Amino acid sequence: MTSNPRQSDSKALPAGIEKPASDRVTLLRVDEASETQRIDNYLAKVLKGVPKSHLYRILRSGEVRVNKKRIGAEYRLQLGDEVRVPPIRIAESAPKPGLPTVKPRLVEYVIYEDDAMLALNKPAGIAVHGGSGISLGVIEQLRLERPQAKFLELVHRLDRETSGVLMIAKKRSALTALHEAMRHHRMDKRYLMLVQGQWQETKKKVTLDLQKYVTESGERRVQVVGMPLLNTEPGGRKSLKSSGVVAKQQAAKGKFEVETQLSETWFYLQEQLGLFSFLQAKLITGRTHQLRVQLAHLGFPILGDDKYGDFALNKQLGKQGLKRMFLHSSETRIAHPLTGEPLHLVAELPTELENFLQHQRQLNTR
Repeated sequence: MTSNPRQSDSKALPAGIEKPASDRVTLLRVDEASETQRIDNYLAKVLKGVPKSHLYRILRSGEVRVNKKRIGAEYRLQLGDEVRVPPIRIAESAPKPGLPTVKPRLVEYVIYEDDAMLALNKPAGIAVHGGSGISLGVIEQLRLERPQAKFLELVHRLDRETSGVLMIAKKRSALTALHEAMRHHRMDKRYLMLVQGQWQETKKKVTLDLQKYVTESGERRVQVVGMPLLNTEPGGRKSLKSSGVVAKQQAAKGKFEVETQLSETWFYLQEQLGLFSFLQAKLITGRTHQLRVQLAHLGFPILGDDKYGDFALNKQLGKQGLKRMFLHSSETRIAHPLTGEPLHLVAELPTELENFLQHQRQLNTR
């Protein structure tokens, strides 16, 4: 997006959007990067730091106009629209020490990139986006590292402690095409995990209904429908909270989401390592915490899982060098969003997981 030629030059925002002047009206032209975006979300990008309540106020008052007409917050921008942004003064906060110097630099984790998209081998421990006490996620970090990029948006999510293939769209058309492919299951996404227990089947399809809920401490979790709610308390103590009729009653109070979601996964045995099993998973659906909840329900929790795993075992494994969850998004096959050419995105197993895996192999060859 570029500003009207009559306006003065302005500094670029992290996402490549020019900043409106604070002392006069600014006219902005909508380009491909912002096409189909809601006007309220667009303003949130353009007017960084302005409270949402104020954004909705200037929308309701008609100070923000599109093509010289008043619009509602739900209006979706069209290519070429002219957006009138009123003068807004924002107190400039001092930059936080070291904020621009992001570690680790994500450029070091890029495994594929072209004009339409890029893919990272996301390291564990970094959330894909900020929020919930996390000031900087992958997408914010990437925008800091690439201040001139006009469009950078997450295609999908990975849990904070999960590493591996993460796709980022560099064009709205690419984002739309990738989402369409995901909705119609035209994507082959594989994960590697090390689990507790001796998995017997070479190939196994798991189908379970899942339901989200919130713990008493406010933490979001997922459970298999029909099972007692497992509420993990500080120190690793577990208590069964509710099931059946009680669960439905609590759902009405906001503890549960009444709607259930079908989850499906193919699991493939790669290797048995004594008390552990090395598995590959192919997602059919992509539900929140799907692999973690399915495996824990079957009695094969992922090593290092601090939500659904074996807490005592995790503590022991931490002393042996496993400081994170052993879950890695290893490869994704999908058609290129613009050319249709087949893409095979491969993220190598991180060093800390590879070293732990090799150590287990050595222990089981003695």
